[in-house]
Amino acid sequence: MSAKIFADTNIWIYAHLQIENERKCKTAAELVRKVPFIISNQVINEYYSVMLRNKTTDEFIQENIKKMLFHCDVYCLTLDVLVTAFDLRKRYQFSWWDSLIVASALDTNCDFLYTEDMQHGQLIENSLQIINPFLEQSTT
Repeated sequence: MSAKIFADTNIWIYAHLQIENERKCKTAAELVRKVPFIISNQVINEYYSVMLRNKTTDEFIQENIKKMLFHCDVYCLTLDVLVTAFDLRKRYQFSWWDSLIVASALDTNCDFLYTEDMQHGQLIENSLQIINPFLEQSTT
């Protein structure tokens, strides 16, 4: 059985937006082409917002979201996840948005959460490991 991987919004932003950090963009683009991720509706909403702030067209954003929906399993937040996120925020001092992402990854029984927003290698609830795929030593 292969590992289940949840992808945070920043993976998708780097994959679809050409920014000053070419290495991150290339790494993210390669990941989203080959790794079957789990994402949440929160990731889609954040993606849309960030891409609009970066003056990307609606057409481009929506086309990419359609590809994400086709390529990923999409998880919708539940009341239980919200309650878990409250606990995670208190316990780990994550931001509210990161707490929601972590709670969603835990609820979907993911083994890994790909993000650059949290501590690489951190183990959450003895089951979810944070991976920053942009670090040179990251391989999963």
